Amino acid sequence: MDMKWRLLSLMLMLTSLSCDAAPPEEAGKVSWGRDLGTALASSRESGRPVFALFQEIPGCAGCKQFGRDVLSNPLVVEAIETEFTPLLIHNNKGGKDAEVLQRYGEPAWNFQVVRFLDAKGNDIISRRDQVWETCALSERMIAALMNARRPVPGYLGLLASEHFPRLKQAVFTMHCFWTGEMALGQIEGVISTEAGFMGGHEVTRVSYDPQAMPLSKLIAAAEKVDCARAVHVPATDVGEAKAARLQVGVISGYQSAPASDQKRQISGTALDRLHLTGAQATKMNAWLRSDAARALSFLTPSQRAQVK
Repeated sequence: MDMKWRLLSLMLMLTSLSCDAAPPEEAGKVSWGRDLGTALASSRESGRPVFALFQEIPGCAGCKQFGRDVLSNPLVVEAIETEFTPLLIHNNKGGKDAEVLQRYGEPAWNFQVVRFLDAKGNDIISRRDQVWETCALSERMIAALMNARRPVPGYLGLLASEHFPRLKQAVFTMHCFWTGEMALGQIEGVISTEAGFMGGHEVTRVSYDPQAMPLSKLIAAAEKVDCARAVHVPATDVGEAKAARLQVGVISGYQSAPASDQKRQISGTALDRLHLTGAQATKMNAWLRSDAARALSFLTPSQRAQVK
């Protein structure tokens, strides 16, 4: 009987150690440091700012969702690990965690807050809470890098744009949607493209940032590259589109083209084997044939390594 209890106790202990070793869901998939002094020393050596996450662990449903959705996004994870020095502070623990909370005036048992610190531990940009979405966090990361006079990788800017909540769509009719995806994808402010059919014609559907590229300028740019025999937009945008000379209609009956017709410029290349976001695939497809260096600038370091 004693032997059975010893075995049961050992199994329970091993199970406990296994659970403790598993990364907390609230922290996502980032490889975090846990000591402020070590993080600041690493920042001094590398020049990379500290990405300090103050997080409740174990945390509420919102904290867990932030870990699952934002801090587990592969591009977010790679940006944090390669452009910053990651530091995780539990805001519901004592010891060194509590000392860091006190130093920065962070409330305990609070929702997640990210602060960007220089090598002396000072804020690079002002503190802001309730930054819960991929777009907003990416924009904060970009601002921190710029303030620290560090280069902003192309994929990080593209990530922020791709998750911009107010992207709009337009569908352009043209002679060939393979050309349409390539040419329209090169336009600044176009975030993603898709080959498709509508009204019996080949078309390219684009998602674009109306702040960076208003619809009227997008139409003019599409006409300039001969990819705008007609344009179709949501009903709310018809008035703005009618300022153009070409035929304007409402998006209706759109169908995606088969996968074999999508992103033809990278089809069969090493890039075709990568796990790209829609925006990354669009920019790869747009620039690979004419400016390979520019195309590769939208890849993460690990993605570029896979291409090599």
